[in-house]
Amino acid sequence: MRPANHKTGIDQLKSGVILSYISTGFNMIIQLVYTPVMIQLLGQSEYGLYTLVGSVVSYLSLFSLGFNGSYLRFYSRYREKKDEKGVARLNGMFVILFAIMSVAALVCGMILSCFTTQLFGSNLTSEELQKAQILMRFLVVNVALTFPVSLMESIVSAYERFLFQRLLTLAGIIFNPLICLPLLIMGHGSVMLVAVTTIITFLKLVVNLWYCIKKLHVKFDFGYFDKGLLKEIGGFSFFLFLNMIIDQINWSVDKFILGRVSGTVAVAVYGVGAQINSLYILFSTSISSVFAPRVNRIAAENGKTMKEEFTGLFIKVGRIQSLVLFLIVSGFVVFGEFFITDIYTTAEYAQAYPVALLLILPATIPLIQNIGIEIQRAVNKHKVRSVIYFFMALANTLVSIPLGKAYGAVGCALGTAASLLIANGLIMNFYYHKAIGINMIAFWKSILSLGKGMILPIIAGALIMKFVTFGGILTFALWVCIYAVVYVISMWLFGMNDFEKNLILQPVRRLTGAGKHD
Repeated sequence: MRPANHKTGIDQLKSGVILSYISTGFNMIIQLVYTPVMIQLLGQSEYGLYTLVGSVVSYLSLFSLGFNGSYLRFYSRYREKKDEKGVARLNGMFVILFAIMSVAALVCGMILSCFTTQLFGSNLTSEELQKAQILMRFLVVNVALTFPVSLMESIVSAYERFLFQRLLTLAGIIFNPLICLPLLIMGHGSVMLVAVTTIITFLKLVVNLWYCIKKLHVKFDFGYFDKGLLKEIGGFSFFLFLNMIIDQINWSVDKFILGRVSGTVAVAVYGVGAQINSLYILFSTSISSVFAPRVNRIAAENGKTMKEEFTGLFIKVGRIQSLVLFLIVSGFVVFGEFFITDIYTTAEYAQAYPVALLLILPATIPLIQNIGIEIQRAVNKHKVRSVIYFFMALANTLVSIPLGKAYGAVGCALGTAASLLIANGLIMNFYYHKAIGINMIAFWKSILSLGKGMILPIIAGALIMKFVTFGGILTFALWVCIYAVVYVISMWLFGMNDFEKNLILQPVRRLTGAGKHD
């Protein structure tokens, strides 16, 4: 076991955060350019089918039973004791467990692929059902491969090697469309897309294994299977598993409902809005995932100032995430409708704008608090959240069925929005404050202080929406840049604190050579 020294850890942390945003930025740019082309080349019906099948197969990820979210916590325990043999046994146990889960998902998925008619209903044609079966089988293999990939990524994260991890993620983001786009132009369809995705997932597994064994010298002991430890991990992971079920319901059930009651066209419209929402979510997880090892280390040390440290980290990370997310969400309110109907897709997808807004706006609250999920896991207080989210998901499903029938894609999004606001905006904030010990009053005072920096962007956005007509992409891009500049200047003058300003100034000074003689 060779954990990074303090200086290396800090450098890896900074590099990880920077590369997280770079890779997320690349991902967003690529998706915003690539997805419209893909939709046009596939056609609305096949894109809807591709989205629908993907949302159904994603449920197979539940076979991980939440174990992928528990590795960091138990690794931190052995690391604190400097128990190398314990780490090796833990690694061996997790490899065996994930191999079993991977095989179970593969077998179950292949069986399900034989019953596409029962899964997708009568709204699909016989040709669509046949293609759905092929898509399912490729995606099932892909999901099965993601189990060992996620374990290797957890190990790399535990060793705080964020630079390698983010570079590998960035490579996958870039190479997927580079390979797929020429194939689409040549006439290949959605089947080829999922085949390429599966091959890239396999290559990521090979590279991660090589890095863990050859570079990190990770040891695996398969000769000792601690049943007591397995029971403890299982108890901890059960509620993570429940969270996974809830996430799958909240972000996938709407597509399934629309596929049953409306068909692939409604799924395609919802899929565009959901795609924009998923890109939005990436910006919040980019930074919180990098801080996960630090959170677990604070919990493992269990010092007297643990709650104060968690509150400080919660506020610090939350403000940084807010600065990024507030720019995106406010910009999308101003420019989103034109972007979706005139640049990203066509007027056929006009309803994707309200769908995206209904998903993005209420999701902002939990997204600026994502570090709280890591804190809950680290102190083993994630059970209540799972129960709360279970009832939220159940209510979301029950509400979305009639709303989907009545209002289509917008109705389903409305049901999800209401459940997110109640569970995340009210109940979870109360739980953070009372049960976890995070000072949420101080948190929201700090977040609301950013509101001073939002005044000018709101005025600028309102004026743009009222008086500006976007004639084309260049004019549109110019106004987006103007709005972004107004936002940055306003936040710098009225919203950001000295720490946040220094995060920007420090790398600038290094590049320019300023401050060398300080």
